[in-house]
Amino acid sequence: MTYTRRTFLALAGAAAGLGLPLRAQSLSGAIPLVTREASLQLLPNGYPQTRIWGYDGAVPGTEIRVPQGARVQRQLVNDLPEATSVHWHGIRIDNVMDGVSGLTQDAVRPGETFDYDFTVPDAGTYWYHAHNRSYVQVARGLRGALIVEEPHAPDVDRDEVLILDDWLIDPETGQIADTFDQPMMMSHGGRSGNYVTTNGQYNLTLTAQRNDRLRLRLINAANARIFALRLQGMTGWTVALDGMPLAQPQPVADTLLLGPAQRIDLFVDITAAQGEPAALLNVDTNEPFPQVAFTVTGQGAQVARAAPAALPPNPRMDLLDLANATPVKLYMSGGAMGRMNAAVLNGERKGFRQLAAAGYFWALNDVANMPDTPLTTLSRGDHARVAITNDTVFPHAMHLHGMHFREVTQGKTGSMRDTLLIGANETREIAFVADNPGKWLFHCHMLEHAASGMTTWLEVT
Repeated sequence: MTYTRRTFLALAGAAAGLGLPLRAQSLSGAIPLVTREASLQLLPNGYPQTRIWGYDGAVPGTEIRVPQGARVQRQLVNDLPEATSVHWHGIRIDNVMDGVSGLTQDAVRPGETFDYDFTVPDAGTYWYHAHNRSYVQVARGLRGALIVEEPHAPDVDRDEVLILDDWLIDPETGQIADTFDQPMMMSHGGRSGNYVTTNGQYNLTLTAQRNDRLRLRLINAANARIFALRLQGMTGWTVALDGMPLAQPQPVADTLLLGPAQRIDLFVDITAAQGEPAALLNVDTNEPFPQVAFTVTGQGAQVARAAPAALPPNPRMDLLDLANATPVKLYMSGGAMGRMNAAVLNGERKGFRQLAAAGYFWALNDVANMPDTPLTTLSRGDHARVAITNDTVFPHAMHLHGMHFREVTQGKTGSMRDTLLIGANETREIAFVADNPGKWLFHCHMLEHAASGMTTWLEVT
């Protein structure tokens, strides 16, 4: 397939075909995954129901839970009024199954289907979401959890998947605000909602007993919100980031920051006694509130467990050859209060006002929309180092498809991730092994930023 900026449809909103076949017949064993509209009581009782777009009509979508190494077969059935596709976020997947409309497949038109068929090499916490007009479709509800279980279950009493999100709701009508292209959101921090939920509920409350050990799988499915979280009435350890196990669990001593698309796996021990508060607190504002509350119903184990052991490593977590890695630079510019005066759009250099009139407010390496040529071309097995300079006054959550990376700090590499939160005016560096052939998207997961300029790609031959 010849790939150009004009055929990149994932965020531009078009659904023109590229000649890639859509399979009308379901694979043997494929389970339907239906995108459709539904009305749910998203707001508290007394408010109108909210019209959402959901996988199987639910928010979050149907949880997919499989063992490590399993084959996943899902037939996307599109019952929406516009084209869509599914990206399996964080899975090191065959390129043709990555679900990026216009890059790895055609967008699936209303009434049509597409069969996704892949194996999951890595245990951990992943998720799936729409990847055509993502800034609209994810905000309307198209996201769900993909959980890959370790061959041997860790020593926990319960495993809880917690999908954190926010919604921009008109309180008078109860409907999702139709302000997706609003320039203020595009050019500032992105679309932040006025209603925060976990697993589609604003007041999610779970039960637990003192000295229970829980695995909390936190997924940030919001378009742009950065969640700041603290533990109350519990002791915790971070055991995995973006699905990838840490070499050693890290005690949670302070605020956890979870950028858009990032995941954190925690093991937490309930230390609160019956009647005492226990919660995952949201501390975004001056008045912290329970993102998830835990009602302590009694005494579990008489004594607390010892600190947890590390989860087993996933395959292909080897360290990097930094000395011989291919250097790559990525320069981020634009946004409100930024210094970007001009950038290239569709092969022509345009001033900021012209870019804004066309709906573009950001640029990567001086290009304001998807470039014709890749950021870099690597051979399979190459090691690469990408220096990312954020010359804007806003944070960005940069997500690499198809591969995980490690952040490089003072010549040392950190834990593996697939999404890096980069603060305003920061320069950060990542490194990875180009071990997965294909054309891979690399973009800001503040989805409004991606839709208005912060999207590029790289190729592994």
